Amino acid sequence: MASADTDRTLRIVLTGGPGGGKTTAADMLRREFDDRVALVPETATMLFTGGFPRVDEAQARRSAQTAIFHVQRNLEDVQTALYPRKILLCDRGTVDGAVYWPEDGDFFEAMGTTLEAELARYHHVIFFETAAVGGLSIASGNPARIETLNEALELDQALRKLWSKHPRFHFVPHGPSFLAKITSGLHSLTEILAGARYG
Repeated sequence: MASADTDRTLRIVLTGGPGGGKTTAADMLRREFDDRVALVPETATMLFTGGFPRVDEAQARRSAQTAIFHVQRNLEDVQTALYPRKILLCDRGTVDGAVYWPEDGDFFEAMGTTLEAELARYHHVIFFETAAVGGLSIASGNPARIETLNEALELDQALRKLWSKHPRFHFVPHGPSFLAKITSGLHSLTEILAGARYG
């Protein structure tokens, strides 16, 4: 399995709870740094909007998250092969599935890995806090977005608990200005790219 220590390709994951603005940020960051980054799109959105069933039954959730995990890894590998000298900008990462996994099982054990191994796949984590912390709507044009405000907040907290264990965790808090939030994320990425050594 590739890790940040053995794979020369720099991987940056954008994550956070639903309604955090990470997908919007990913698109803006890709446009801003197009010559240096390759985007890995959000796997769950690709699958669920492409016809993959999304139901709440426990075994169905396990199957869905297993599929998302492996497609995520393979998408990262494809983009690495296509753009070996670019930095991967990942819209979510392989750790995210753990918070959607049914409570009666261990996600990482089921995937044949560990949290530490999956965190090691990524050099940096930029975490966009959900707008749900401010009681704001998380509605968007994404048909795969089905969470309530309370669910978004719970997912955000669970994701932050996992991803914050990464040694290069960059937190982008919710605030009254969405533009300021995206600008903060852009600043974090600019600093990362300024110190990047790759290729």
